[in-house]
Amino acid sequence: MVSRRSIIMPRWIALVSLLVIVAATGFAQQQSPSSPDQPGQSGEPDQGQPETPPTPVFRSGINFIRVDTIVTDDDGNHVRDLEISDFKIYEDGELQTVETFDLIEISAVPEPGARPPTQLSNRNDAEREAARSDVRVFVIFFDDYHVRFENAQRASLQMTEFLQNNLQPNDLVAVMYPLTPVTDLRFTRNHRAVLSQVEEFFGRKYDYEPRNTFEQEYWNYPVETVELIRNQVTLTALNGLMVRLGGLRDGRKSVLLISEGFTNYVPPQLRDQGGLFNPARFDPAAAESTYEQTQQMFADTEIIMRLRELFQAANRFNTSIYSLDPRGLAVGEYDLSQPDIARRTNQRVLQTTRDTLHILSEQTDGLAIVNQNDLVSGLQQMMSDSSAYYLLGYTSSRSVTDGRFHEIEVQVKRDNVQVRNRKGYWALTERDVERALSVEEVAPPRAVDLALSALATPLRGHTIRTWIGTSRGENGRTRVTFVWEPTEGRSGAEKPVRVLLTAMGNAGGVFYRGRVPESSASAGRGLAGGASVTGAGVTMTTFEAEPGGMQLSVAVEGENGDVLDRDRDEIDVPDFTGTRLEISTPAFVRARNALHWRELVEDWDAVPAVSRDFRRTERLLLRFETYAPGMTVPSVEAWLLNRGGDQMYPLIVQPDQDGRRNQVDIRPTSLPPGDYVVELKATAGDEEVTRLVAFRLGS
Repeated sequence: MVSRRSIIMPRWIALVSLLVIVAATGFAQQQSPSSPDQPGQSGEPDQGQPETPPTPVFRSGINFIRVDTIVTDDDGNHVRDLEISDFKIYEDGELQTVETFDLIEISAVPEPGARPPTQLSNRNDAEREAARSDVRVFVIFFDDYHVRFENAQRASLQMTEFLQNNLQPNDLVAVMYPLTPVTDLRFTRNHRAVLSQVEEFFGRKYDYEPRNTFEQEYWNYPVETVELIRNQVTLTALNGLMVRLGGLRDGRKSVLLISEGFTNYVPPQLRDQGGLFNPARFDPAAAESTYEQTQQMFADTEIIMRLRELFQAANRFNTSIYSLDPRGLAVGEYDLSQPDIARRTNQRVLQTTRDTLHILSEQTDGLAIVNQNDLVSGLQQMMSDSSAYYLLGYTSSRSVTDGRFHEIEVQVKRDNVQVRNRKGYWALTERDVERALSVEEVAPPRAVDLALSALATPLRGHTIRTWIGTSRGENGRTRVTFVWEPTEGRSGAEKPVRVLLTAMGNAGGVFYRGRVPESSASAGRGLAGGASVTGAGVTMTTFEAEPGGMQLSVAVEGENGDVLDRDRDEIDVPDFTGTRLEISTPAFVRARNALHWRELVEDWDAVPAVSRDFRRTERLLLRFETYAPGMTVPSVEAWLLNRGGDQMYPLIVQPDQDGRRNQVDIRPTSLPPGDYVVELKATAGDEEVTRLVAFRLGS
């Protein structure tokens, strides 16, 4: 039975419709677990006809906010007799006008004469039914990457029995895995098929045997890299799911996340050593050093930022996450089948994974079913929350498009009741609005366009490519770094072996003249002697120059001393000694694998990469320096942007001891091929400066 009372305030409100476009994201479509609505599985009719694409769902107003609110008494019973006048809604402490009011109440006992549940023939039917107020919508997300086999077996028994006794005929349920493309998500009323999938669920945590072509691409990577990939895949899939659910309806949607939580940290005992002997494997205290605890702190910070992106999406699309930890009353993260790890490390990692589940649920008005062997009470709470709630709507008086979080507080004019609602929402940005309302693709911001244009810059000459960076030098000068590497030349062509570089100021002074690498014992000449470094086909030299215009002349020489190419360029040497906040030229350092990365992460003098084309299997460090007047140490943040200029997720900035030098660890394994931009933002007092640097990922 469904009871629904609706009141719409008697005044016309000019609202602009916003189309939510659901982007299909799938890492391995051919390997995703089958959906209960596939022909031959669902028990529902298969029409044998191609499905018509679902009708887009239009949301109500850019600044129109809907809030589902659960009100219970001291005994936990739902309060169902409230009126619109009993509610007050505050946004960021400012009272709003409640404009729409719905009591959604679903009972297990159907009303006399109520229509039987509609059979679902295709996706259109499911989406039409999901929009009904008398239908509960659930998604069971089996995070098999983060659940042990034995824990999955134990939890599936309790879940199967509970769902069999508590799912109602009208309930729409979908099952999803990390590798399930959002476009393959199917809602069904064939609960028997859903229960069958619950019974068949098995976990794969710490089991790295590849089971599809996607996993075969990285099966031989180090354990820490595989774990990062699994985290990225799972959280990206959950983000896509939130957007997908937002296109179904305004009312409450529930995601049951079966997971043991997330961490980016892998203790040294479990890390690969590139096929070498791992001495830490037999040292229980290997993770207890100050260095390791710092590394765990950085790893935990990064995963929390990724979770923030997820619960932002869940709040925006009014979806609650109920996290179910199948470990029950666990005492540690690692068991006897793994190397001996000190108790403190074991408990720290366990606490981190549990905290991630609490964060996701608490920030989305769900419930974390954690640290308990009896899962039934938590599952019952999820069912109850979806069965009776008030759906309130208001138009934000701020009319904000600032992209920031806005806190929502709902109050009820009645004593001795408890009120639950989502904590707030993330506003759209002006760019979001422009893109949503435009019939044409919105161009990226000019600064992003300029950064991306560097990827298409023609090569200097025909035989080499170069990179030039600037940073603060000594005695008011600027340090200039010149790096070159050979390009893929024509077959049979003479290969470049050195470059004759001349750097002159516009006023006539010579800053540097010499060969890179030097062909004799003589050093480069200029204000400071040049220093050359050669390695792996890349050659670098550094020298100091006066701020201002500088002419660079490059002559590329072959093995016999013949000049193969010439090039001239003029660059502006910045002054890093002034009173303004500054960022040096960002430089990429590329690592071939995890072992190489560990060597580079402490080597601040490593040769920068010349090319901006990288492989997804590589690991990147983006390094830069910040300068502020006096002893001020600027605060720095970094974001990964897509080629349209939209923020994808924050990146961790790791400063060195004095806070001037910074590096950003970029793991591109989970990103699809394409162009990306890193946004670096430094802040000191009221001053702020931003630098953008683009890179391209191949397959």
